[in-house]
Amino acid sequence: MTAGGALRIDVESTDGAARAGVVTTARGTFRTPCFMPVGTRGAVRAVSSADLEDLGAEVVLANTYHLMLRPGADVVAGLGGVHGFASWRGHVLTDSGGYQVFSLKPSVDDDGVTFRSTYDGSSHRLTPEGAVEVQERLGADIAMVLDVCPPLPSPPEVVRLAVDRTAAWAARSRAARRREGQALFGIVQGGADEALRAESGERTVEIGFDGYAVGGLSVGEGRDDMLRALAAAVAVLPATAPRYLMGVGDPVGLVEAVALGVDLFDCVLPTRLARHGTVLTGGGRLNLRNACHARDDAPLDRACPCPVCARWSRAYLRHLLRMGDPGAARLLTLHNLAWVLALVGRVRSAVVAGRLDEVRSEVAAVWAPLTP
Repeated sequence: MTAGGALRIDVESTDGAARAGVVTTARGTFRTPCFMPVGTRGAVRAVSSADLEDLGAEVVLANTYHLMLRPGADVVAGLGGVHGFASWRGHVLTDSGGYQVFSLKPSVDDDGVTFRSTYDGSSHRLTPEGAVEVQERLGADIAMVLDVCPPLPSPPEVVRLAVDRTAAWAARSRAARRREGQALFGIVQGGADEALRAESGERTVEIGFDGYAVGGLSVGEGRDDMLRALAAAVAVLPATAPRYLMGVGDPVGLVEAVALGVDLFDCVLPTRLARHGTVLTGGGRLNLRNACHARDDAPLDRACPCPVCARWSRAYLRHLLRMGDPGAARLLTLHNLAWVLALVGRVRSAVVAGRLDEVRSEVAAVWAPLTP
């Protein structure tokens, strides 16, 4: 049973450390492994909630930092929380806003952080208790504690301080929760230091949460360093709770993390690439701006069953892109999200069938040379 009783995971199949299961919350259920499209400001850019439902997305991530500033947590709460505001029937996970706050080089002390709004320069204060309270008003199904996310590489003393403050803030966040039915996840920090990752994980588990996230990775370190640090963290996290790798969604990183026992992922990569004309395919990245696609009547990916590949050619989509038509961003985003969701579905099926190593090899053969 989880710490707050607001969430549980039922593991249905395993393949080594990898697992396929179902998470049950107060709202309902969703399957794992699970990729969460990033709807930073309450919307995944260029697509609608209805589009996400049609694609089969089950959980969407929203950002506490942005929503507390615009339109404001009170506005969102008054309109039914993120679900009512965005007319989204699925699950919502809100991050604490910590990553965005720390990217602004805030003033940090043991109590919390003071930062300036990226919108109008106004000054704001965020504490562990405040981050929980805002996420409760936003109505998230899963909330995250406020953590300290140092850039990598950072001096050892900076990473150590981040681990210590993250643990202290996690305990305060746990004590601050008030809303019934909202799950709360702790976050493991520690940079690329395996011993610190294990220590941070143990301290977070000791506090007790509904699920556990690994943050502060894929922020500049190489993939091998990332996977070693991730493995050290996951090794101390309980099998009875979901494990969430924050901000990682490249194909190799995603599949390798599943092999280590991770259940949840989020990443802006598929949507950001789409808006810039880069398409995810079974053969790797495709730059649709290249002139070779000007007369190409093939779909973006012949093996992709998404509605974009079923209807439009590379030539037409390239034309929209070069014309600056907003339809290009929408259609390419739909494809990239569909492609990642299909990859995760394939990984889940492979875990159930005990064939994950085959998928790992196939993905690595295409994508390992293309990503660090």
